[in-house]
Amino acid sequence: MKRDALGGDRHPVLYHQTVPAFSIPEWAVAAGYDGVILDLQHGELGLEAACGILRSLPRDNAYAYARVGSLDPAPVLRLLDSGARGIVAPTVESRSQAEALVSAVKYPPAGNRSLGPSRPALYPGDSYTEAGNRAVSAVAQIETSTGVDRTEEIVSTPGLDSVYIGPADLAVSYGLPGRGDWEEGPVREAISHVREVTRAHGVTLGIYSGRPEYAAGLLTDGLVDYVGLGIDLVLLNRAFGDTIAGLGPARSARSTT
Repeated sequence: MKRDALGGDRHPVLYHQTVPAFSIPEWAVAAGYDGVILDLQHGELGLEAACGILRSLPRDNAYAYARVGSLDPAPVLRLLDSGARGIVAPTVESRSQAEALVSAVKYPPAGNRSLGPSRPALYPGDSYTEAGNRAVSAVAQIETSTGVDRTEEIVSTPGLDSVYIGPADLAVSYGLPGRGDWEEGPVREAISHVREVTRAHGVTLGIYSGRPEYAAGLLTDGLVDYVGLGIDLVLLNRAFGDTIAGLGPARSARSTT
């Protein structure tokens, strides 16, 4: 996510989508979310469905993102041509991987993206390629201790716009349980370290969180610029659980009439 896309005094909030449903982004935005990270790394969402969902979103939505499963430039190109405004590459651990990401996301001379506009007026401006490079973000996901150790070489990659922390995998790499929302310990220390480096290089920082109160604390403390708050299926499961729990003992009570 580019710094000029942060929305002024508002921290963008996105969610992860893992199912091929066109209606979920509309409902999420109506509820107050700013955008979506279509997740092609985990879940049921394939390339064709993701491209269709991107085409269904307004062209001017700056927070229509997609997380790919690898640095293969072919699906990245399809997603960008369909309207993705950011590509999140998982498990970036080196400068060369960050450079490969930028190469796939950016038009020359910044990268090697092929020119093949397939949506009208996707990047308005005198120069389509320059406008495209301004509009689209290359986002490196740091989610291992190796990636944290190499934060400086990753973040200093020319053309890299943002870093996105995957806290659960990062915890596993430290020998901890695979969960997010760490208040202390090596994961929390890693967040602070990555924040220092990204701030020094003018690169934005985001993180996944499953708890709004935890995400609010990170935003308030200035540790991140934006958050991915929740996964569609997890949010749906929570809603199912809360709804059925609302019946209480009445569900198993015998009728008295």
